[in-house]
Amino acid sequence: MPARVEEGKPTPLGATWDGLGVNFALFSVHATKVELCIFSADGTEELERIELPEYTDEVWHGYLPDARPGTVYGYRVYGPYEPHNGHRFNPNKLVIDPYAKNFVGELIWDNILFGYQIGHPDKDLSFDDRDSAKFMPKCQVVDPAFTWGRERKPEVPWEKTIFYETHVKGFTKRHPAVPENLRGTYAGLGHEAVVSYIKSLGVTSVELLPVHFFIDDKYLLDNNLVNYWGYNSIGFFAPDPRYSATNRIEEFKEMVARLHAAGIEVILDVVYNHTPEGNEMGPTMCFKGIDNKTYYKMYHENNRYYVNDTGCGNTVDLSHGRVNQLVLDSLRYWVEEMHVDGFRFDLATILGREMWGFNDNGAFLNSVRQDPVLSRVKLVAEPWDIGLGGYQVGHFSPGWAEWNDRYRDTVREYWKGDQGRLPELASRITGSGDIFYRCGRKPWASVNFITAHDGFCLHDCVSYNEKHNHANGEGNRDGSNDNLSWNHGHEGHTTDEGILRLRERTKRNMLTTLLFSQGTPLLLAGDEFGRTQNGNNNTYCQDNEINWVDWEGITDDGKSLLEFTRRLIWLRQTFPVLRRNRWYTGAFNEEEGVKDATWVTPAGTEMTEETWMDPNARCMGIVFDGRAQATGIKRPGTDVTVLLIVNSHHDVVNFTLPEAVGGAHWQLFVDTNQPQLVKAPVFEFGHTYGVTGRSALMFALRREDADGNEVVRRAVKAVEQIAENPINLEVPEHAGESSLTRKKSLARPAS
Repeated sequence: MPARVEEGKPTPLGATWDGLGVNFALFSVHATKVELCIFSADGTEELERIELPEYTDEVWHGYLPDARPGTVYGYRVYGPYEPHNGHRFNPNKLVIDPYAKNFVGELIWDNILFGYQIGHPDKDLSFDDRDSAKFMPKCQVVDPAFTWGRERKPEVPWEKTIFYETHVKGFTKRHPAVPENLRGTYAGLGHEAVVSYIKSLGVTSVELLPVHFFIDDKYLLDNNLVNYWGYNSIGFFAPDPRYSATNRIEEFKEMVARLHAAGIEVILDVVYNHTPEGNEMGPTMCFKGIDNKTYYKMYHENNRYYVNDTGCGNTVDLSHGRVNQLVLDSLRYWVEEMHVDGFRFDLATILGREMWGFNDNGAFLNSVRQDPVLSRVKLVAEPWDIGLGGYQVGHFSPGWAEWNDRYRDTVREYWKGDQGRLPELASRITGSGDIFYRCGRKPWASVNFITAHDGFCLHDCVSYNEKHNHANGEGNRDGSNDNLSWNHGHEGHTTDEGILRLRERTKRNMLTTLLFSQGTPLLLAGDEFGRTQNGNNNTYCQDNEINWVDWEGITDDGKSLLEFTRRLIWLRQTFPVLRRNRWYTGAFNEEEGVKDATWVTPAGTEMTEETWMDPNARCMGIVFDGRAQATGIKRPGTDVTVLLIVNSHHDVVNFTLPEAVGGAHWQLFVDTNQPQLVKAPVFEFGHTYGVTGRSALMFALRREDADGNEVVRRAVKAVEQIAENPINLEVPEHAGESSLTRKKSLARPAS
């Protein structure tokens, strides 16, 4: 019996269950007819085609009173097939709903997926009339109802935020305390063992590599590889089923709720700049068959060809109002329905591209700034693409944070021992004000990272001079050749104790620099205990042990580094001066008689223009004095004074501890040459401290002021408690029933 169909409504777009039936609405400017295709529950059999009866404001729509959640569907869209004019309609090709909330089945690569005939002499100007339905994933209607209970978003202030970048599957696939059927899934990431570990590490915000429904590239599958990172999204509203143990969107929501209960934010890495439909020779899966000319940027002189500012074959045209709406609707859905806390935007320059180039007041960026929902969440840009003028670090709108690759490069160069890096290092440690200090932007706008998913992990950065990407099947030609890495005298694995000790200290140096710099730190998951990718700096296609965290293989050095990293994080959170929400400028505060930041030489004297310009200078100190804040914004504990010392010389540097107003002693909390340092020794002003070659230190000022001393005492207690209560990495006898937990609870870091 044919399904009953009513006219329905043009809003909202997508398939919407209202408790009585389902409204279907699909936007297309140039289509002439749209058929809704209903499939069996497993998506293998097409049961019925229903022509959507109404067309309102460029939206095709219809209402099925007999449809329910779980209904499986797709679309066939009719219109002109005129590639030269940008039109590629082909109703023989089933297309997915851009607003689909869940998917059934997987894409099966076949020539039938292409709107033209593969091998035809006319290439994409030819036409293929074969039905692609059995090779396509299908959309599924969902019931959005979910009981969040007492769940509350953590709303971590920007100045306290520490991002922890990881992959849903890779983080838990080998986790021994997670039940095997949950490993590599949203449920696995929300498991007590995993949440407990993340919380005890001290990071505040888990940043997940793409989880939107995405496609594995055919050439990768042909070589027994996959698109592991997932930067190939096409379902902007659906959590990818490959990471689900249940194929229920509730599983993702439960993961979020469990992380939120532990005070941990969830940030999504999102890809709205391109789709897997590629260029004119690509397949027809969604947008290309719905309204190709509207969704993608074409060359004006010939609409057959796609603008490729992304390097992925096509570029989504966010300058069009409806395409802009699609992305905004997607973002709001993930915030309001899935309760995520923010987004990191891949190749975000695309989002601000207008006809004449990047515009920080462009349609999309302005829309986000004005949106009452999106303007309140964390927004992070990867501020570059490969188009003309694509490098835009520091040029995004107020309210946005940005990945700062200049921070990464400078820190790597400095600890590698390059000459003349002190002046720029000073700028990077103090929040990169030369880049971001404009329009009222704060230091947190600089997302500081040394490693990320793309490139060497921390262990490999100190173990390899060259990339080793042979497993990717591209003859080691893929991936960056400019890694700014140093193998410390031997390429890759070694048993040389001297090299190993120096590598471990360099890791500690980099982590100390990262976590004691102004701005927002981003830590790559596994770097805290020395995870390796065996020299592969482009692991995008490796869904195996190269990317999966080896929890049971953590070495003694790894455990030591883990506890050292926890100490750094807790110290950062304890000392507000290390994560200040205002810029350090070196300005003198006449009321307090101090500068907010003073750069000092190993002689304990203030740096001069001559010492800054010395290309052989590789050691300096930075005094951050919290008392120099402007009048009226002081809070308890913010007036602590801290001294950082960095030394990339190979030899010991005798450093005279400088005088500081209001005290007479410096208390040592970090010396990367003494990773097991627990008791914080005290040194008088003028003491000559032998700073080990290639090391970093952090002191806090012991003062008469009671408030300042209270923060220092709390820091001492936190360091001692961390040492007494290491994360227990032993696997319980009944793995999956217990968790990796601390032996005792730690005191909270100072607010």
